[in-house]
Amino acid sequence: MSKTITISPVTRIEGHAKITIQLDSKGDVADVRFHVDEFRGFEKFAEGRLLWEMPGITSRICGICPASHLVTSAKAGDHILAVEIPETAEKLRRLLTLAQWLQSHALSFFHLSSPDFLLGFDSEPGSRNVFGVIAANKELARRGIRLRKFGQEIIEILGGRRIHTPWTVPGGVRDPLKPEKRDYILSWIPEAKETVMIALETIKSVHKKYQKEIPEFGNFRSLFVGLVTPDGGLEYYDGVIRIMDGTGNLIADKINPREYFEYFGEAVEPWSYLKFPYYKPLDYPQGMYRVGPLARVNICDYIETPLAEAERKEFKKLGGRVGVVNNSFYYHYARCIEMLFAVERIEQLLNDPAILSDHIRAQAAINRLEGIGCAEAPRGILFHHYRVNKDGVIQRANLIIATAQNNLAMNRTVHQIAAAFIDGKKGKIPEGVLNRIEAGIRCYDPCLSCSTHAIGSMPLRVTLFDADGILLDEVVR
Repeated sequence: MSKTITISPVTRIEGHAKITIQLDSKGDVADVRFHVDEFRGFEKFAEGRLLWEMPGITSRICGICPASHLVTSAKAGDHILAVEIPETAEKLRRLLTLAQWLQSHALSFFHLSSPDFLLGFDSEPGSRNVFGVIAANKELARRGIRLRKFGQEIIEILGGRRIHTPWTVPGGVRDPLKPEKRDYILSWIPEAKETVMIALETIKSVHKKYQKEIPEFGNFRSLFVGLVTPDGGLEYYDGVIRIMDGTGNLIADKINPREYFEYFGEAVEPWSYLKFPYYKPLDYPQGMYRVGPLARVNICDYIETPLAEAERKEFKKLGGRVGVVNNSFYYHYARCIEMLFAVERIEQLLNDPAILSDHIRAQAAINRLEGIGCAEAPRGILFHHYRVNKDGVIQRANLIIATAQNNLAMNRTVHQIAAAFIDGKKGKIPEGVLNRIEAGIRCYDPCLSCSTHAIGSMPLRVTLFDADGILLDEVVR
């Protein structure tokens, strides 16, 4: 008889999910699944809303990455209006996107993942959180909080509030950036840059500390998908889609994001509300791919800012001869590199005189009945696809969320970790093993509210039975 271990909920992620681990009669791991078991449905209730409302509506999908949905939705609106937005509007949208990256990456690294790094995977669960980090390293915790605050303050300065701002709209943005606000943001740059360099030093020390465990944290070849500039640089707002395999071969390049549906499909499974996007030419599930920081730093040929580019070159050395880093644990390193890039690029944008222009919006009516917006959210490439009638009323909406695009890879990751660390023959489950499996999911920093709706709170109860159905161990927290 087989045995099932359930981890519910997965902790220190955005949203609610569980993991089930199936053991065979010999106590070996037979199957592992990452279940997203709360439903939301933004695509359906967007129908009947006006195009002009969509950025404000879809920004409310998530409190962690609302600016990413705001920008991507507005870009879909630009497509339907058939306009080219003013230069200043694009630069301000880029600034907003970078602020979103910075505050989200800081939350993931300093608040959600650092308890594992600094306190240990086997540390006391009651203190393995941000409060434990404060007790262990008050200065690092303080810096992490302030770095996230920096990103949030940029969003608030641009849009009037930190969460769910309605500032970006089809055709541009609502309000310009004032010189005194520009100068205030610039005053943060030295501290922000110093904090990110400390984060990079921290993650490199973690690599040494856990060098024996890291090879089991989602170490497999897959496709990597993301935006690059036309000449192959790291991109976050515009550009073209590049697809690379786990050995560095370009599978496809210079894909127009508005043709995404020709390359990517979405599968569903009865045990999860989170969709399973895949690369169509390889079919499902062989068309597994990863998006987000690990993908973006892998696929780009260069990063335009000097400090981040130097780190990218160091990062690529982890990939050995092929130069591709396939281990999901290194999402954390790539995330730190992107934080550094964000701080450097924010400084560059703020020092561009065009950022202060008041020409920030193009005016137009409905000129197309279909529009697609694409941008890089913190967790990966994001698509908004709308169909409207002649009055601009949404007839159909399709949102392909970054976290969903990592779904196949997240399932593969937890299977690999469980197989490496669980020994069902011993009959007892060390709590630290459960935490390692959860940490595999935290590598991807999933944001489940984009696809799910959390109702109430669920306890964590893990039970282990033998082949005869006798309870061997139970862990509750």
